[in-house]
Amino acid sequence: MPSDEVGPWPAASGLRSEATREDVAREAAGPRERSERQELGPWPAASGLRSEATREDVARQAAGPRERSERQEFWMRRALAVAAGSVTQADVPVGAVVFGPAGQELSTGHNRREATGDPTAHAEIVALRAAAAVLGSWRLTGCTLVVTVEPCTMCAGALVLARIERLVFGAWEPKTGAVGSLWDVVRDRRLNHRPEVLSGVLEAECAALLRDFFEGHRQPPTRR
Repeated sequence: MPSDEVGPWPAASGLRSEATREDVAREAAGPRERSERQELGPWPAASGLRSEATREDVARQAAGPRERSERQEFWMRRALAVAAGSVTQADVPVGAVVFGPAGQELSTGHNRREATGDPTAHAEIVALRAAAAVLGSWRLTGCTLVVTVEPCTMCAGALVLARIERLVFGAWEPKTGAVGSLWDVVRDRRLNHRPEVLSGVLEAECAALLRDFFEGHRQPPTRR
């Protein structure tokens, strides 16, 4: 009998009698599944909650250059331009852009907490509110949110509630990030909506913008 066919139902032997026919089929398909896993490369080492990524996320990362297409880099450069336009202000330069299902730009946003005194005025929230106003609906179905820095818990929750289809972000945020660094809100399997995530797009450029900002705002050491 060929190895890829499911053989006779196994005779009851201890707990093996509890197996379902699907279990037998899965065992017979074992070599194929292992070969697919080898094509994807080794499962990434656990690093905080990043180890919770789904198999689809791993496959997407393995296909990195293909998925991180020119369109995503174009989108991120637009978000970088939005962030760079706010560097003269007191707010940390983070830029966000919402694109519609057809790729059209719907809205932009940058941090405005210091400017407005609003603790919720993060770049993502500003952009999501503006996009909802353009579409006349809080449901941003089919839309893509592009942001230069990994969203925090508030922004991650907001984009899930807005039904954003795809999140693209640049630099990781190890102190407050909620898309894999400290938490992984957007891929929590208990939620009824989980957007696609593309991370690290133009990561170096996004991180450099933040680094330059904070270096410029450091107080010089006082002389005694």
